[in-house]
Amino acid sequence: MNINLQINLYETDYLKWIETTAKNLKDRDYTSIDWENLIEEVEDMGRSERQGFESNLTILLIHLLKWHYQPDQRSGSWKGSIVEHRRRILKALRDSPSLKPYLEEIFDESYEDATVQASVETGLSPETFPNRCPYSAIEILDANFLLAIFSDQVNSAQTNE
Repeated sequence: MNINLQINLYETDYLKWIETTAKNLKDRDYTSIDWENLIEEVEDMGRSERQGFESNLTILLIHLLKWHYQPDQRSGSWKGSIVEHRRRILKALRDSPSLKPYLEEIFDESYEDATVQASVETGLSPETFPNRCPYSAIEILDANFLLAIFSDQVNSAQTNE
């Protein structure tokens, strides 16, 4: 297939463009590759992967904050969300180890986003939450960490009685 047809195919039938591009790559028919659109798609895949990763991190932090600062409102839904988004992050890190430095890079910004959203969802003042994340990246990815928060608060409440 000539390159002009490939470019047109990208604009008119995306799935067919993907299939044709994959076939051309397998056949090593590099002259028929729509390189410009292929490069753009590969770059978009990386951006999309990072955005999904960041979204999962922010949601995990939101629910950890809600769990921590509204113990009387805890629900199976929050706990399920914590488990699910932690699992997604860990899977992404297993599949793409190069995301590990990205986790550190976006951690503070994701926490800031999480405090804003947690404030909106809970009605708690934004000042309720610490300026810096009270949890480390290692802690939030530890399956036992949720239980540690719960145990600390139960022990604290029992001590105050």
